[in-house]
Amino acid sequence: MRTAVVAALLGLGAFAAAAGLVLQLHAYPLLAKLQHDINTVSISEGEGVTAVVHPPAGMPEVRHNLRLTATTHVEGDLAAPEVKENGDVTVWKRATIVKEDSDKLVLSAEVRKVCLDRRTGEAVAPCKGEFYETEQGRRITAEGRRLLQPGLNFVFPFNTEQRDHRWYDTVLNRPVAIHFAGEQLLQGLDVYRFAHTVPPTALDRLEVPGALVGSPEPSVDVTRYYGVTRTLLVEPTTGAVLSVREDIRQELRTDAQAEGAGTPVFAGELRLTNASVTSNVDQVKQNLPRLFVITVLPVVLWVAGAVLVVAGLVLLAVRRRGLVAGALALVIGACLGGALTYGVTDANDPDGSLDLKNVVSSSNVDYGLR
Repeated sequence: MRTAVVAALLGLGAFAAAAGLVLQLHAYPLLAKLQHDINTVSISEGEGVTAVVHPPAGMPEVRHNLRLTATTHVEGDLAAPEVKENGDVTVWKRATIVKEDSDKLVLSAEVRKVCLDRRTGEAVAPCKGEFYETEQGRRITAEGRRLLQPGLNFVFPFNTEQRDHRWYDTVLNRPVAIHFAGEQLLQGLDVYRFAHTVPPTALDRLEVPGALVGSPEPSVDVTRYYGVTRTLLVEPTTGAVLSVREDIRQELRTDAQAEGAGTPVFAGELRLTNASVTSNVDQVKQNLPRLFVITVLPVVLWVAGAVLVVAGLVLLAVRRRGLVAGALALVIGACLGGALTYGVTDANDPDGSLDLKNVVSSSNVDYGLR
């Protein structure tokens, strides 16, 4: 009877330890990664915004107290050459359009394509086909191994740390340090808050109609300035950005004008709607149990396995019988634990359900937003 108990303890202990090892070494890199086939739409809104609009038959003009809607569509490019089953890189495309609600006039629109490290969320190069387009017909593309849009563009790393990260600013076209600013609850989830402020920064020189900036001259040379205060709420286990709030300030200044004395191009706040935030939170809540299995459960299994094996070895030392049965139980338990966990992990591999050999790239990369 004691021999059977020893064998059971050693076998179960080996099973647990092997399962934990496979979860850590095989399941974690297989499952804790950005998906190739992302397809999401999110909405941001702003009220009381001042902005320049372009009426269909008229000169650009400054309008106040506008209500705006920004629509962002993110989609995976499964036809990109960098996209491979269980590869380390994925390719995402994003299209954003901002409209004022009353006349449905477009204030701005952009399309981007970026290669991402599937675990850190950082943009990587080389990336064939990487580009951004903020003016229709004027597409900026990557050359060679040059990183066109460095830093974090969509998400934070898995197991996000409480430190500064590099967040890519799509107006400055460069990454800016975003700082850890605390923790809070968001719809039942513990999240990290990251924030930064970009001070008014000169972007480019423009020639604009004099009437736009209050000048009697037919045209005036001005400098466009941009600043923003950005706050992101991030779920740290997945790195998902759940909420975005941006207080944006752009103005046109002549050489004689000081900060704040120019003509506002955009002044107001855009934030994700409650519906979009809730959708993001619901998606994370679906993913967290799977990540629990591959992050916390291995430690639990190792501890349980160690306790069981030690108990079995103690009984074996006291009894001094059942050595062969105990050794056999260790081998069988370890093999069963490893094989079963390996098989279950592979069956749940999100890349396994994708047909990456028969994908046709979308010819409408801006998703009809413009």
